[in-house]
Amino acid sequence: MRYTIVCFLLLLTQISFSQQAKRKIQPADIYRLQTLADPQVSPDGKWVSYTLTSIDSAQNKRNADIWMISIDGKENIQLTSSSESESQARWSPDGKYISFVSSRQGNTESQIWLMNRSGGEGKQLTSFKNDLEEYAWSPDGTKILVALKTKSDTSKPKVPKPIYIDRYQFKRDIEGYLTKREPVHLYLLDVATKKLDTLTEGKYDETEAVWSPDGTRIAFVSNHTDDPDKNENSDIFVMEAKPKAMALQLTNWTGYDRNPVWSPDGKSIAYLQSTTDANYIMYDQPILAMVSATGGTPRLFTQQLDRPVSNIKFSKEGGSVAFIVTDNRTKYIAQVNIITGAITKIATGNKAFNNLQACTPDCWVVMLSTPQLPNELYALENGNPRRLTTHQDAFVQPLDLAAVEGFTSTSKDGNKVSSLLFRPAGSDPSKKLPTLFYIHGGPVGQDDYGFDLSRQMLAGAGYNVVGVNYRGSNGRGLAYCKTIFADWGNKEVLDILGTADELVKKGIADPDKLGIAGWSYGGILTDYTIASDTRFKAASSGAGVAMVSSLYGVDQYILQYDNEIGVPWKNIDKYLKLSYPFLKADQIKTPTQFMSGQSDFNVPTAGSEQMYQALRSLGTPTELIIYPNQFHGITVPAYIKDRFERYISWFDKYLKP
Repeated sequence: MRYTIVCFLLLLTQISFSQQAKRKIQPADIYRLQTLADPQVSPDGKWVSYTLTSIDSAQNKRNADIWMISIDGKENIQLTSSSESESQARWSPDGKYISFVSSRQGNTESQIWLMNRSGGEGKQLTSFKNDLEEYAWSPDGTKILVALKTKSDTSKPKVPKPIYIDRYQFKRDIEGYLTKREPVHLYLLDVATKKLDTLTEGKYDETEAVWSPDGTRIAFVSNHTDDPDKNENSDIFVMEAKPKAMALQLTNWTGYDRNPVWSPDGKSIAYLQSTTDANYIMYDQPILAMVSATGGTPRLFTQQLDRPVSNIKFSKEGGSVAFIVTDNRTKYIAQVNIITGAITKIATGNKAFNNLQACTPDCWVVMLSTPQLPNELYALENGNPRRLTTHQDAFVQPLDLAAVEGFTSTSKDGNKVSSLLFRPAGSDPSKKLPTLFYIHGGPVGQDDYGFDLSRQMLAGAGYNVVGVNYRGSNGRGLAYCKTIFADWGNKEVLDILGTADELVKKGIADPDKLGIAGWSYGGILTDYTIASDTRFKAASSGAGVAMVSSLYGVDQYILQYDNEIGVPWKNIDKYLKLSYPFLKADQIKTPTQFMSGQSDFNVPTAGSEQMYQALRSLGTPTELIIYPNQFHGITVPAYIKDRFERYISWFDKYLKP
């Protein structure tokens, strides 16, 4: 009896200690978060390779290594551990080798490496002088199809040459200035002899190339319009897998056709087609299409679904195509019967599926995340996910993460908005809390039930955090997404304010302690909102804009300007209307923090600088943080940590005095 009591007390002590050990997430936790990506199933269906990216806090950099796990989940093996990252791991057709891309051993360009899957050092297979974009093994394993970016001049003079530009589209984030055309072409590499044969030439890019199942043909994507800079058209082409073969254009949709996937019998190609046939439209959603490999009229399978689909994959037997559907805060897996056209759901729920690979006729390998667990690999069997990897357990084990729930609000004009609420762990749901609206970017994106580091971080600081799927977001149909065409900062603001009204009415949000933040279009909407309403007591705007006309030719969105709001010299009234946060800066009373990446060509730092200067001139509390040598997405780990710390410090100052 005494022994039983002692054991019971010890058990209670352990449970209590376990509960006490849980803590709130902190900015420094970003160093512990690993990222899984690019799962690839082995030819025999028994293994899955993937990349696992970790952060070296001492070096302040990321490093990606290749792992593989058995489909039963019993064996998990790290295959690479070099100081340089590896990516694009691909199985050889016989399953004996894994190839990958890396710039290890001092290579200035990324090369293809080959390693025995049983272990051992990787061996360099290629010595390309040009940039390697992508590659694929031939079905018989004797050749590798590679896409290389042409370089007209590889010399590096001591004094940089002047940048000469004559292109319509001449800027792109990360890539910088686009000068001479350096098209991406396709080549065949003989694995045994290392001989490289040219498949395509000319001024056009050829990308997303895939082998036919019998290895005799190649499908690829290209834009053959007179000036590809002036539209987003792309079509599917097919050619024989040999030099000087003629390419057959299979599709001719004015919008885009992309992501070709061969049927197992090689008779058809499934692909994604834009819903809209305009030269350019921000607000669109891809639909699943299929065309004969010899040409003809395409079949459109998901047009009536009215939801964006992605990651299309044929089933092993070829009778159906599976895909991921973005739908109202979730990402679920569905499939279509290619004979009947009937669509059925495979796996659903309040979660987010992010990748899909066929394993066996009854099994898929997927990446899956939930509100409190970042992406892990799962085997999906009869619609039921069985977890394979456990890399994220070490990250979440000590953390007391926010609970996440969905809710709906009604905007002033009657629009129904689907949102997510992150409640801090341990908070009393009957009490009002300081509440932050963290607005997603895009605008064509959505807040879903996948793991959200930013909102979890802010909730860990003691805030209710809200994600609003305002009009312009996807997952609610094409009409919902297109509502904001040439009308930015109007209906989206109504949706944000309506969501705030709902949370205040329910007694969830403290109306005197509301904050708003976002990055990219989320930052733009932050500016629009605080210029429209004074209820927010603090704001943080990342990578936003100010005087829209001043960004014409400065950012990378020339196609959107020309096709959505027109050129400034003919439509200046529209540009002035869309610039109202800057032109009505004297109406902004919200203390606002501005942030930007110094090298951002997507939403250049000028917009944040203009808004900062306006508020500084007016005497409204403000600050400006520029992250050196960062593009639109902040990637340096120390800067990501710094951004979270600055968010929390800024909002604490005004919402938790």
